[in-house]
Amino acid sequence: MSGLVLDGKKINQEILQELRPRIQALQAAKRPPALAVVLVGDDPASAIYVRNKIRTCHELGIRSLDFTPSASITTNDLQQLIKDFNDDSEVDGILVQTPLPKHIDTDQILLSVDPAKDADGFHPFNAGCLVANRPAPRPCTPAGIIEMLKRYNIPIAGKRAVVVGRSEIVGKPMALMLLHENATVTICHSKTHDLAAECRRAQILIAAIGKPTQITADYLSPETVVIDVGMNRLTDEAEVQRLFAHDPDRLASFRRNRTTLVGDVDPLAMREMSSAYTPVPGGVGPLTIAMLMANTVRLAEQHIFQ
Repeated sequence: MSGLVLDGKKINQEILQELRPRIQALQAAKRPPALAVVLVGDDPASAIYVRNKIRTCHELGIRSLDFTPSASITTNDLQQLIKDFNDDSEVDGILVQTPLPKHIDTDQILLSVDPAKDADGFHPFNAGCLVANRPAPRPCTPAGIIEMLKRYNIPIAGKRAVVVGRSEIVGKPMALMLLHENATVTICHSKTHDLAAECRRAQILIAAIGKPTQITADYLSPETVVIDVGMNRLTDEAEVQRLFAHDPDRLASFRRNRTTLVGDVDPLAMREMSSAYTPVPGGVGPLTIAMLMANTVRLAEQHIFQ
């Protein structure tokens, strides 16, 4: 039996449609929302991600200010660029695409962003607001996952939720958001003893470890809701054949492109053992973009209407 496919593209479109009248109201009152996007260097994966964000801004009528400084920019010069955005009353949200080049102090850069313009929700002030469950921009990927669970009427309160991964971007904020929704939350990581046993206890399993197909059938219990945050690129034909023997379209795409995306969960095990699951691609990724837009619109409303 196959689980219900949780369609991130569908939820993305619902959220974007709900934002359109709010953007029109901002435009009528003063100006459209504005998002400054900073992409340092030429990392291909980051470039694709930023391009999708910018395209969505244009489709919605959000003004996008795009800056692509050289990979050789210093921490001080990047901080000055961010300060200019902080001081610009026409900019509502600031997004600094990570990872940054190794010579740049990422912590200092994220601290440089005005918390009231922090479209990604990564500033320590906003992280503290999340801990205290106070209003503030929320990290986009976990916020999108909560939105998806609610829109698919998947109960969270009282459920055993297991989050695999403790990053500042997904794992930690995901655990807090689930806790605020009254789930009983376990966070697992590289030092967890018997990770498979912990995962099998989950009624909601969030996999965010960045290791392709590490979560196999042995980690899953029947009827678990599986949210696969992983985005890993595979180029090994034998591995792709093993994972997607059931999916002729995916195999044909791989033969054309010589690469395919896979999550942190074995796709066949996830499909067969879960009650509901997010595909990769098309699951969590579109939610991240939608929630970035929602954060930007909310920040603009605070700047223009309050």
